[in-house]
Amino acid sequence: MATTPKPLRDTAKSSQNSRPRKPKPKKGGPTELVLITGMSGSGKGSVLKAFEDLGYYCVDNLPLELIQRFADLARQSSEIERTALVVDIREGEALNRLPQILKQVKKTINTQVLFLEASDDSLVRRFSETRRPHPLGKTSSVSTAISTERKRLDFLRNLADVIIDTSKFNVHELRAHIIDKFQEGPSSQTILVSFVSFGFKNGVPNDADLVFDVRFLPNPHFVPEFRPLTGKHPKVAAYIRQFPQTQEFIDRISELLVYLMPHYIREGKSYLTIAFGCTGGQHRSVMIAEEVGKRLAKAGYHVKAQHRDCPR
Repeated sequence: MATTPKPLRDTAKSSQNSRPRKPKPKKGGPTELVLITGMSGSGKGSVLKAFEDLGYYCVDNLPLELIQRFADLARQSSEIERTALVVDIREGEALNRLPQILKQVKKTINTQVLFLEASDDSLVRRFSETRRPHPLGKTSSVSTAISTERKRLDFLRNLADVIIDTSKFNVHELRAHIIDKFQEGPSSQTILVSFVSFGFKNGVPNDADLVFDVRFLPNPHFVPEFRPLTGKHPKVAAYIRQFPQTQEFIDRISELLVYLMPHYIREGKSYLTIAFGCTGGQHRSVMIAEEVGKRLAKAGYHVKAQHRDCPR
């Protein structure tokens, strides 16, 4: 069993004439140990790098048998303040022992379990792009391996303190989200807001959390000079903006969203997709998504705009 370090205040009792001594171990232990796990292809490597940027001592694929020993060494160290480990399906059948190991580790160090996941489509696409094999895919397809892994990791997902779906994050957005969520001291808004424009004739986006219909606004499509342009063109945007109902709609929706964001953050949402739809997804929805997105960005939120059906 590790010996508890002496409190730092005890060192003040030493004589001023004593010889210089090595620094005593810090009082207590590291503020936390974050154990990162989850689906292969969900971004565990990128997340570990983000923790490293935050000053965590990071280890990838540490054998289960060494986790308790590592936690004890970190707790006694005078240099390691916070640690992050990746443990995943590469452990094989031994992974089933992780819950019991975590139970013991939590007795000596403040521990959080971070579980990363992503949709099947996102994972398949990532494996296709990187051309790397799935850890379980030596004798089966990537899709089958993903399905098997998801079932085998379900018990870890249930143990998680934080679950992040990385489907909608690119590498940079995921890094920013981790830094916002785990950095010490005041942090910025920990939610990514995606504004999506679309055309109703092509269907409503499946991943939209909020959908607003802007077909009540005058349609630039019927102005010949605007027909080949999009809502991002200054002339088209000015045309749509000139109507009183446009400005009122932008003001009211922006106020509503600024009001809602803190509640979504408190509820634990890491991303929100807000969709604006018009008939073809070329003019009105594009302009509104851009304008409302700018309002939310000014309010301090991480924002990105996507135009699903634009240009044609």
